[in-house]
Amino acid sequence: QMGKSGKDFMKAAVTAYEIHVNLVKAICLHKHKKDHIAHLAPATAGGIGTLLALPTDIIFQAIQQAVHVSFTTRQSRKGEISSWKAYAPAHSGKLAIEAVDRCMRGEGAPSPIYEGEDSVIAYMLDGKDGKYNVPLPEVGEEKRAILETYTKEHSAEYQSQALIDLAARMKSKIKNFDDIREVMIYTSHHTHYVIGTGANDPQKMDPNASRETLDHSIMYIFAVALQDGTWHHVDSYAPERAKRPDTIKLWNKIKTTEDAQWTASYHEQDPNKKQFGGRVEITMNNGEKIIDELGVANAHPAGAKPFKRADYIKKFDTLTSEIITKEERNRFISLCERLPELTAAELQQLNVQIPIDKLVANKRDQKGIF
Repeated sequence: QMGKSGKDFMKAAVTAYEIHVNLVKAICLHKHKKDHIAHLAPATAGGIGTLLALPTDIIFQAIQQAVHVSFTTRQSRKGEISSWKAYAPAHSGKLAIEAVDRCMRGEGAPSPIYEGEDSVIAYMLDGKDGKYNVPLPEVGEEKRAILETYTKEHSAEYQSQALIDLAARMKSKIKNFDDIREVMIYTSHHTHYVIGTGANDPQKMDPNASRETLDHSIMYIFAVALQDGTWHHVDSYAPERAKRPDTIKLWNKIKTTEDAQWTASYHEQDPNKKQFGGRVEITMNNGEKIIDELGVANAHPAGAKPFKRADYIKKFDTLTSEIITKEERNRFISLCERLPELTAAELQQLNVQIPIDKLVANKRDQKGIF
């Protein structure tokens, strides 16, 4: 539509990652209970600006507008979690596209959105005296922030990735799950208070909870991973899986607690020392303790099995199994592997084509406004 090539797309992706990663490193949203799309939307707007080779002043206004409309609270990930949590990144993308479009048409944005008298920093972050230093690259400097991101092998909150792998590893040491008296997970402040018992969300212990809620319950996640020794993006969340009596029994024996060492590792600035896992103590009815720990997930660059290209393709195949045809799968993968060379016409084909009968809502209805 805009006549851009695969090379243009790659530049845009690198730009978006550069902005997003550096905003995350410089400005802590969790401290103020703000959702992460507040960084994702402006990063996307900046990436689109690069894609379209827009003038700097238009990109500047688009980023400001994206920030303005994307600051939301973390309640989307607390209590009764709905599909709004699942679709948050996609929604932020929509907001970013609209922001760029309006600014291309001549509209401006609230300015300055970060530093103004009634702005984001003053009333949503550290306050009027708050100061942040975002480490953006100089002109001509390599944009390498994308290399600081982490792969999610399992379809669950990132803080659960290492603990899922740890649970699978500890499974072999458990002969009878009924013999477990208690499971204590020593972990970071973030893990304890967001997906652990520190969140004080009764919904995280509810067998009738939504998938979105369960993927933010490390108690549920660890119980299932410990019993099954694996994790599946559909089966592990199935209602019948969550309601299994033996799982509910184990689930209610699991607790988390913040450990200063794991919190320090979580906030470590050196990516080679940064960790997201925890230490688990399983106490048996006879008093025996089974203890193990894992700092980073297996798929992490420093993990036991760092993800390679074949692993990414395998993940794509797993997620699209029984949804797309083998021919469509091969067509899409082939385009991805030729991304730097794609023409504008070929880039338009970089969408997975799903058979209409596989779409849940494939017909117009009268349920909503549109």
